[in-house]
Amino acid sequence: MGSFNLFCFFIIIFHVFVATPIFSHSSSSISTKFLDLAKSPEVFDWMVGIRRKIHEYPELSYEEFKTSEVIRAELDKMGISYKHPVAETGVIGYIGTGKPPFVALRADIDGLPIQEMVEWEHKSKVPGKMHACGHDAHTAMVLGAAKILKQHEDQIKGTVVLVFQPAEEGGAGAKRVLEAGVLDKVSAIFGLHVAPVRELPVGHVASKAGPLMAGSGMFDATIHGKGGHAAMPHFAIDPVLAASSAVVNLQQLVSREADPLDPQVLTVANFHADGAYNVIPDSVTFGGTIRALLPESIARLKERIHQVVTGQAAVHRCTAEVNFHEPSYPATINDDKLHEHFLEVAKKVVGNNNVHGMEPVTVSEDFSFYQEALPGYFFMLGMQSLTGEPLQSLHSPHFTVNEDALPYGAALHASLATTYLLNHDGAKVGAKNHDEL
Repeated sequence: MGSFNLFCFFIIIFHVFVATPIFSHSSSSISTKFLDLAKSPEVFDWMVGIRRKIHEYPELSYEEFKTSEVIRAELDKMGISYKHPVAETGVIGYIGTGKPPFVALRADIDGLPIQEMVEWEHKSKVPGKMHACGHDAHTAMVLGAAKILKQHEDQIKGTVVLVFQPAEEGGAGAKRVLEAGVLDKVSAIFGLHVAPVRELPVGHVASKAGPLMAGSGMFDATIHGKGGHAAMPHFAIDPVLAASSAVVNLQQLVSREADPLDPQVLTVANFHADGAYNVIPDSVTFGGTIRALLPESIARLKERIHQVVTGQAAVHRCTAEVNFHEPSYPATINDDKLHEHFLEVAKKVVGNNNVHGMEPVTVSEDFSFYQEALPGYFFMLGMQSLTGEPLQSLHSPHFTVNEDALPYGAALHASLATTYLLNHDGAKVGAKNHDEL
């Protein structure tokens, strides 16, 4: 970050280590001070160090043992209590009174099965694994928020719950966290994702009320025929022809049957038929993904996929079965009231002109499981440098994180949680929540 003169440096360090009563001021003052604290060398350099440590040793879903150790070690140093293990490798931390209201901040902690191609000092040391989706940064930012909040714990009007969640990448870790019961008393949850897009520079955020990211599901289909010699197809029942016809007809489910104003995606991404060039196989398997913003659209696509595959198989004298993977991911749908809260807080943290709306996207996020159980809000955090090269996309082996974005994420997390608690005292929370942890 930018250099600090000696006077500013000592003022910032003073605020970090001496818990000034910032919660007694306006929410605007709180948000500004949190960003100043997050940008201080004491907090910023610490977040960068944690992010790089986690980046060097990425772990896949439900295997995040070293990552969990790093998180717990930092929580221990800060004197923050936590529960572990949750959903196998997750960690749930607590800052505040231990009493209602409860508000949660979520970070996903898993990596991806990708070989990192970025050559730098902290490149992944685990062959074939990489933090290519920014979860290392997400974890560092929630820890950064925790560091700031812990310094002012006596002023928190309730409890901030830190959710370090495993297995976002296809493992439905959020669902497992909910099933563990650790969020039963939580009134709201916030999460973010780094966004490597040119339109969202460092210090900018984007989101919207309502559907933000698509729900998704995956399917496999198998069509059974009768194998035979390719030179004598009349003695066989060709499953390749039946499967090919099914794939072509599936494409019409979106183009001919879906409302053009209801975004949907159906993609067949694999197709396998064992055999030789002169052998008609006994069976063919294929599979893919479906995406939609509305639950009823996902349900309709599933119903029609089954009808089309089995129908086309029957037309070609074959049989078929279709399997939908569970769990399917619901759509990420932001709570309307939390959207208003986000707008108010974010404008005070990053400035009115740096808070943007956005169109829904058809990628999926398991934060949606939390939103099925309680009010939740998810937003995008910009990290594009105005002077640097465009960042590579998520899930790319060339993906990088602009670490200058870390203070903004930490400050937003801390501000969203504390101002939520200030506006939701225990009297406004259901009586069932009036228990200590």
